[in-house]
Amino acid sequence: MIATLDTIAPRLQGAGVEFLVIGGWAAIIHGSARVTLDVDVVYRRNRENLERIVATLTPLEPYLRGAPAGLPFRLDFATLRMGLNFTLTTTLGDIDLLGEVAGGGTYEDLLPHTELRTALGIACRVVTLERLIQLKRAAGRPKDLETIAELQALLEERRKLTGG
Repeated sequence: MIATLDTIAPRLQGAGVEFLVIGGWAAIIHGSARVTLDVDVVYRRNRENLERIVATLTPLEPYLRGAPAGLPFRLDFATLRMGLNFTLTTTLGDIDLLGEVAGGGTYEDLLPHTELRTALGIACRVVTLERLIQLKRAAGRPKDLETIAELQALLEERRKLTGG
């Protein structure tokens, strides 16, 4: 199953999880025509938020994406506290649960570089287009580097329209 923002975000929001959207869905929200197969979120790493994440994702049977079948894995408070970034597959699709991202840092570091945007009827915090370009550049993967040209064109078009 392919995870979409409208299947993952409402569950997180309904549980009071503090998160912000980066990656492919952030690009789509900013106008990209690309397709993404997962939802990338950066989450606040305080105790209350970790507990909310566990309560929200456990019923979705999270498992480490790409791990061999049968590998013991349990998403619980201790696992989240001891880990940082998790690429998970769930019954609703894939979610990348990120405590810190290259070129951007933690939830607290990125929060000032977000804006409240609405997509698919869901209002959520999304990194700004400028910061998304920086994150893609820092990630340096071929697919990210390919996306930068499109994001840069979107940014230039936005600046022309707003005069900035």
